[in-house]
Amino acid sequence: MESIGVEGEYEKLKAIFLPFITPSHLVPVVDIARIFAMHGVDVTIITTPANAAVFQSSIDRDASRGRSIRTHLVKLPHVPGLPEGVETINATTSKDTGGKLFEALNKTIQTQFQQLFHQYKPDFLVSDMFYTWSVDAAAELGIPRLIYVGGTYFAHCAMDSLERFEPHKKVESDDESFLIPGLPYNMEMTRSQIPVRFKKTDDPFSYLMKMVKESEKRSHGSLFKSFYAFEGAYEELYRKITGTKSWNVGPISSWVNQDASDKGSRGHGKEVEEGKGKVGWLAWLNSKQKGSVVYVCFGSMNSFSATQITEIAQGLEDCGHDFIWVVRKIDEDESRVLVEEFEKRVEGNKKGYLIWGWAPQLLILDHPAVGGVVTHCGMNTVIETVDAGLPMVTWPLFAEQFFNERLLVDVLKIAVPVGATEWKSWSEFGDEIVEREKIAKAISLLMAGEECEKLRRRVKALSDEAKKAIQIGGSSYNSLKDVIQEMKSLKLEKLKKPVT
Repeated sequence: MESIGVEGEYEKLKAIFLPFITPSHLVPVVDIARIFAMHGVDVTIITTPANAAVFQSSIDRDASRGRSIRTHLVKLPHVPGLPEGVETINATTSKDTGGKLFEALNKTIQTQFQQLFHQYKPDFLVSDMFYTWSVDAAAELGIPRLIYVGGTYFAHCAMDSLERFEPHKKVESDDESFLIPGLPYNMEMTRSQIPVRFKKTDDPFSYLMKMVKESEKRSHGSLFKSFYAFEGAYEELYRKITGTKSWNVGPISSWVNQDASDKGSRGHGKEVEEGKGKVGWLAWLNSKQKGSVVYVCFGSMNSFSATQITEIAQGLEDCGHDFIWVVRKIDEDESRVLVEEFEKRVEGNKKGYLIWGWAPQLLILDHPAVGGVVTHCGMNTVIETVDAGLPMVTWPLFAEQFFNERLLVDVLKIAVPVGATEWKSWSEFGDEIVEREKIAKAISLLMAGEECEKLRRRVKALSDEAKKAIQIGGSSYNSLKDVIQEMKSLKLEKLKKPVT
């Protein structure tokens, strides 16, 4: 693929990337960094040792290909009560540990991070949205700060409408639907489906998101991992709402992970178990017919009660289709025993295959035996699934995922809802239980019948557009070209200014 890069060492752009410490933010920011390096930018990624272990093999391969990219490690300072080596927030992280991690990061922010900015002398900074302090650090250096914003343009436009018009406060109950105004599509939701920060003024995350929005307005612009054909109307609306520049540079995973070694290690390749995680799933899929398997994955931040796990297992067994289920860490003895017994049964009759922990998702989605995906509607999985041309069953849990569901089900019409109605915190189970009958029915609609064929045609068309977007002249290629050229122009302007 042709490089967009900049010519000459004098004009070569240098950038620092700051990914956040959750897998759902870490992996895409690193992929975007790798895309910039692919197109001639000198890239330094700053993170902690445990987080670097997730992606370092990819960086090493990129460097061996002649790309100018590296990782700089910073050690988290000691915080009382924070276990040694705990550096990532995921489904098993308690609120207390998460708070201590934030405390440790804030200590690091004041010292090591900003010292490294002066050491590397970057021309621009790309920061995760949750590092709100970095906008001041960039201003101190006199360089532009680009903010990585997680989620969809669609979701952020909807959440802006909730903040400005508060339609959720005009209904009598959590189950009563209301219209979210100001969008190109007439979207209805219920109060039970929206994040708690819109309903509780004292929610700590509400304050953090206000800081995120303020820092975005002071940034040079934002980067999203979407692509124009996926939600172009909302990309344009987002720019009008925020009054800031924004660039779509997705789908990022297929742009930078182009061979099996890239795809196989992305997101924590070192955790692949010999035999099970690496060979077992592939041999199992190779034994299945084209499009016959449903892939079930709820992301890195999911947690389910024993009752819900039972319903998922039974729903998968009752749906009548072969499946691969990615099971995250289960601490409850009762739940673990249940799932282990279920695993023996379905692997014995060859109807199902369970992967514990990390799964090579990009390789699985690419496999011809996979015909559909059950997803929590996290943006990483959504875009990767669309890129692979697969329809979805939507099961949103938290964050902006219920908004993403509306985009997939109602606007794009490439998904079937499982029927979840309750937004919950990533650290809580919630009260809602989605019954096995709903799970089995949604999968059946996804995998067979007339409606299934309509879903497949629509998502195949979007998949074709996703592939075009990152080719020379495509929408995302042009966006990347524009943002690199803009960073280059700002650098040259700075160099021309007289020293005072």
